[in-house]
Amino acid sequence: VLDFNDPFSTEVKPRILLMGLRRSGKSSIQKVVFHKMSPNETLFLESTNKICREDVSNSSFVNFQIWDFPGQIDFFDPTFDYEMIFRGTGALIFVIDSQDDYMEALARLHLTVTRAYKVNPDINFEIFIHKVDGLSDDHKIETQRDIHQRANDDLADAGLEKIHLSFYLTSIYDHSIFEAFSKVVQKLIPQLPTLENLLNIFISNSGIEKAFLFDVVSKIYIATDSTPVDMQTYELCCDMIDVVIDISCIYGLKDDGTGTPYDKESTAIIKLNNTTVLYLKEVTKFLALVCFVREESFERKGLIDYNFHCFRKAIQEVFEVRMKVVRSRKHQSHMQKNKRPTPNGTPRMPL
Repeated sequence: VLDFNDPFSTEVKPRILLMGLRRSGKSSIQKVVFHKMSPNETLFLESTNKICREDVSNSSFVNFQIWDFPGQIDFFDPTFDYEMIFRGTGALIFVIDSQDDYMEALARLHLTVTRAYKVNPDINFEIFIHKVDGLSDDHKIETQRDIHQRANDDLADAGLEKIHLSFYLTSIYDHSIFEAFSKVVQKLIPQLPTLENLLNIFISNSGIEKAFLFDVVSKIYIATDSTPVDMQTYELCCDMIDVVIDISCIYGLKDDGTGTPYDKESTAIIKLNNTTVLYLKEVTKFLALVCFVREESFERKGLIDYNFHCFRKAIQEVFEVRMKVVRSRKHQSHMQKNKRPTPNGTPRMPL
């Protein structure tokens, strides 16, 4: 079991904290993104009354721990060691209910951010302005501007202008929550520049408009090329993954029900009525490459497939390097533990 005190746990599995006031939607976000729960089903979730930890280990890139903190817990109580919590945290997501009076939430946000920053200046602070599905477009922009202004003004008044807060408008009823989580997770992936560079090389040599590297379980995209991300494009990719997984679960198993529905043979082509082709290919058993291609470029499918083969091989090499680093750190951690003296002062004998 990896715990707060284990330095190896935070190197291999960055920790993401979910915080916010009660009923702000923290548990619903986690259930929709990582458990494929229908947004309507979250209406029946009970309020969280204890800290919940979940390991997300879908691939070598999507590999982290999520700690869901109940809104009513005062973790700044003297009996609660908040320094130990923040010390190994990669990202802190603070959820604010946009449909409620958010003054109390902003006060809690300021307290949380200032305490966390003093313990660990490297934390990424991510603010989810949540439940925006009930607001008009103008009201969304106004709410985001107001929260952004107030939160940064509070930090400036405390002399902490150097703290950077990232803001996202989110809802579990559309793809905005997946988009926001994608941005959060990407900051915790040390291989991100390498992945982006590989995607840039791939699309420039294949005549592809846009490409995403998706984690198929959560629909988080862990990397994309350097061209801007359009929300409608992202939504189409998510819908395509849903279609591929659903059909694969029905028709992808063997006659005796064995095998995996999503495997190295998994591929899909969807032609849209605007002369664009959506092309999905399996990269690993957890990752998929989803591309937007013009019909005239897709006529050179052989070239795209050859370049994809090279891309997949490069991704596997990145995986192998990552696993070597993980094994090396694990070995070092194990050796350090064995070097620590026992309570009577004698060195530990290696097992």
